[in-house]
Amino acid sequence: MNKFVIVVAGGKGLRMGGEIPKQFLPISGKPILMRTIDRFFEYDSHIQIVLVLPQDHFDYWKKLCEEYKFKTPHLLVVGGATRYHSVKNGLLSIACSENDLVAVHDGVRPFVSVETIAETFEKASQLGAVIPVIDSVDSLREVIGSKSQARDRNAYKLVQTPQTFTYKVLRQSYNLDYRDTFTDDASVVEAAGFDVSLVKGNRENIKITTTYDLKIASVLVG
Repeated sequence: MNKFVIVVAGGKGLRMGGEIPKQFLPISGKPILMRTIDRFFEYDSHIQIVLVLPQDHFDYWKKLCEEYKFKTPHLLVVGGATRYHSVKNGLLSIACSENDLVAVHDGVRPFVSVETIAETFEKASQLGAVIPVIDSVDSLREVIGSKSQARDRNAYKLVQTPQTFTYKVLRQSYNLDYRDTFTDDASVVEAAGFDVSLVKGNRENIKITTTYDLKIASVLVG
């Protein structure tokens, strides 16, 4: 059984307020995206890594790889108009058997733990579709028109990546036509009629989208 990870990194970094896309920003001397890729290589040096980037980011990424002497093996694939299309491009770039395992991970989540990665792959081999989640520590309210109503936070989970599937499940799911409701891979897989199981994620596995997140990331690096 072969293992693959599709790392999706199509962000423009607009919420950072700078010109450099957020996935390329350094944390303690190493770009976020390189930290993310290396975490999967740390989990399994035989995993096949597919990096999906916008075409106009290719030259900059290759320049960064030379500058930082980044040698972790990966396949570079052109992204699409949406995350859905980028993941689909990544899927089309790999040759898999039905029972091979494919994870999809946000390029700006460099602090996923090896334990979380391992758990998603192990459970996906048994269940077909798995996502890591964590509990909400805040109270939740649902907005209904001009009012709001308290909700039981124990009934809700915060979703992370990697979201991991058998190739058969993921490939069949990505045959669906694109919908605006596809916010992640689990939503695509559910729309195709498959059940999605939950495993425990790690709270440090934040998605870096703001300058505040960068400050947290600097602390997590140590």
